[in-house]
Amino acid sequence: MHTLHMRGGIEGLRERTIAGRDPNKPVVTVCIGTGCTALGARRVAESLREQIKKQNLEGKVEIKETGCLGFCELGPRMIIYPEEISYFKVKPEDVPEIVSKTIINKEVVERLLYADPVTGERARTLEDIPFYKHQLRLLLEKNAKIDPKSMDDYIALGGYDALDRALQMAPEKIMEEIKKSNLRGRGGGGFPAGLKWESTRDAPGEPKYVIVNCDEGDPGAFMDRSLMEGNPHSVLEGLIIGAYAIGAHQGFIYVREEYPLAVENINAAIKQAEEYGLLGNNILDSMFDFTVKVHRGAGAFVSGESSALISAIEGKVGEPRPKYIHAAVKGLWEKPTCLSNVKTWAYVPLIILKGAEWFRNVGTERSSGTAIFSLVGKVNNTGLVEVPMGITLRDLIYKIGGGIRDGKKSKAVQTGGPSGGFIPEEHLDLPVDFDELTKVGSMMGSGGMIVMDEETCIVDVTRYYVDFLSDESCGKCIPCREGLRQTLNILNRISAGSGREEDIETLEDLADLLREASLCALGRTAANPVITSLEYFRDEYEAHIREGRCPAKVCRDLIAYYIQPKECSGCMLCLRNCPENTVSGEGGIVHVIDQEKCIKCGICYEVCPFNAVERFSPPIPPPTRYGTKATRKKRK
Repeated sequence: MHTLHMRGGIEGLRERTIAGRDPNKPVVTVCIGTGCTALGARRVAESLREQIKKQNLEGKVEIKETGCLGFCELGPRMIIYPEEISYFKVKPEDVPEIVSKTIINKEVVERLLYADPVTGERARTLEDIPFYKHQLRLLLEKNAKIDPKSMDDYIALGGYDALDRALQMAPEKIMEEIKKSNLRGRGGGGFPAGLKWESTRDAPGEPKYVIVNCDEGDPGAFMDRSLMEGNPHSVLEGLIIGAYAIGAHQGFIYVREEYPLAVENINAAIKQAEEYGLLGNNILDSMFDFTVKVHRGAGAFVSGESSALISAIEGKVGEPRPKYIHAAVKGLWEKPTCLSNVKTWAYVPLIILKGAEWFRNVGTERSSGTAIFSLVGKVNNTGLVEVPMGITLRDLIYKIGGGIRDGKKSKAVQTGGPSGGFIPEEHLDLPVDFDELTKVGSMMGSGGMIVMDEETCIVDVTRYYVDFLSDESCGKCIPCREGLRQTLNILNRISAGSGREEDIETLEDLADLLREASLCALGRTAANPVITSLEYFRDEYEAHIREGRCPAKVCRDLIAYYIQPKECSGCMLCLRNCPENTVSGEGGIVHVIDQEKCIKCGICYEVCPFNAVERFSPPIPPPTRYGTKATRKKRK
C-alpha cells in the first residue's frame, strides 16, 4: 500500500509523477472506448506497439489507451502529443505511415485528418473541428489524455486535489458549496444535488449510503458509459467527497451488465484508490472511513428507476416500489441514501476546486454547468457532445451536428430518451435546460437526443418508443402495464391503416391515465411521446386514419414501390437484390414489381442507381404519377 500520509500526500505524488515524465517525449493516444473498439481500435493499438518495437522506439515513445471523446462515427481515433495532431478512421495498415511520417519525421498524414464535408478543409487538432469548437467539455476533456487504468495519469492532471481540500473542510461547508453551485441531478429529474445531500445527512438513522447510478438504459445513450470508461476516478472522487459531506461510510456503484469495460475500469480505479489510501480507513489522515462496492445490474430498463435500483442492490427483483418516503430518508435497507447519476458525482470535484460561483457562471440561472448529450439520428455529425446549459437546439444540430443529412429539412428533435417528448422544428431556438424543455412537453432526461428529418414518420417513431416501454415495464401496476399495451395496440392499428376516428381521443385518455396513475417514473413519463406527437403532429395521425396515407412514406402497410418505365434502364440490380423474387424483367427491358408478393422492404428503392423505383402512399398511384423524375435529386 502506498503511504501518501508519510510522503507529501497527493501533491507529493503529483510532483514525483510529473518529475518522472519527459514533457518532450512523444505520446500517442488511441481511443479504446466501446465505440472505437467496435471499429477496430484494439487492432490499431496492437499494430502501433509492433511498429514502435520494429522501429526501435521502445522507451522513446509512449502509447496510451484512452477513453471516448465523442466523435464515435469517425473512430478509431488517435492523437499524437505534444503536437496534438488528431487522426480519425485509423486502420492497422495506416500505422506504419503514421510512425514513419508523424512520429519520426514530424510530418502530417493529410488523408487521416478530419475533412470538412462541405469545404473539404482539413483540421489538425480537435479544437479546429466544428464538432468540438462549439463544445465546453468540463467532464469529457480529460478523456483524451488519461489512461483510465492509470491513477497516476489522473493525479498528474489535478486528480484528487478536490478530495484533499474537501477533507480539510467541515462537511457543512462542502454541503453549502454544492448548494450554492446550483448543481442539479443529471439523471433526468434535475433535483438540486445540495438539497438531496442535506436531506440524507439530516435524516435519522445510521448507517447512511451513497450510490452512483450508471444503469443508463435509454436506447442510443452512452454518456455515463463513456465517462465511466474514460475517467472513472473523477466519478469515484466525487463520490468520496459526497460521502464525507453526508456522513456515509459505504458506497455502491450500480453499472448495467452491458457495460463490461466500464465495470472493468471502475473496479481498477477502486483497487488503485485502496492501494493509495484514498479508500478504506482514515483517508488522508482525516479519520474518515469509506469503502465502495460495484453492483452489476441485470439489464432491465426499469432498474434505472431509483427505488428499483435500490431493490436490486438489496438482492431483490429490480422493480419499483411506492415512494411514500424518499430514498434520502429511507432508501437502501431502509436507511438514508443519496442516489445520483454518474455525471452529477463527477461535477463535484470541479465545484470544490473552482468554486460554486464558477460553476453558476456556466449555463443558465436555473440550470448551471454543462450537459452531455448523445446526438444521434438524421444529423451529419453524430456522437457525444458536452455543451453549456442554455445552448439552443438549433445550435446543437447545425453548429455541432453539422445540419441535417442530405440537405433535408429538420422535422423534430426527441430529447430525454424513450420517455421524452417530440420538439418540432418551430421550437428549435429553445434553450436547452431542465425547465425550458419541460415547457414544451419534453425533458432533459439522462441526455439522449435524436434528430429527425422530413422523411421520419412521427406515428411510427411513437409506436417504436411505446413498444420499447411496454416491453420494459415491470408489469407491477395496471396503469402502466395495460395502459402501454393498449396504447401500442392502437398505434399498431393506425400504422397499418386500420385506425378509427375515436383512436386519437382514446390515446389522449390513455396518456392521462399513464401520467396520473402509474407507480413509477417509467409509466408517468411514458405518456410524453404520445402527448407531444398528438400536440405537434396531429395531422400525421389524421392522414393515417382518414386517408390511409403515411405522409413520410414509412409505414409498410401504407406504401408501395413501383418502377417508373421512363426511368428504368433494365440494369437488373433490383431484380438481383430482391429477397422475395418479386421483380420480373430482363436485361435492357423495363422491370415490374409484383405488388401482391412485394414485402415492401425497400431494397429495390435503395439499390436502383437511376432512381427508377418510386415509393408511393397511398399504395395505388394514379397513372399520371408515372412522369419523369428529372428534378429529383439522385441518391448516393
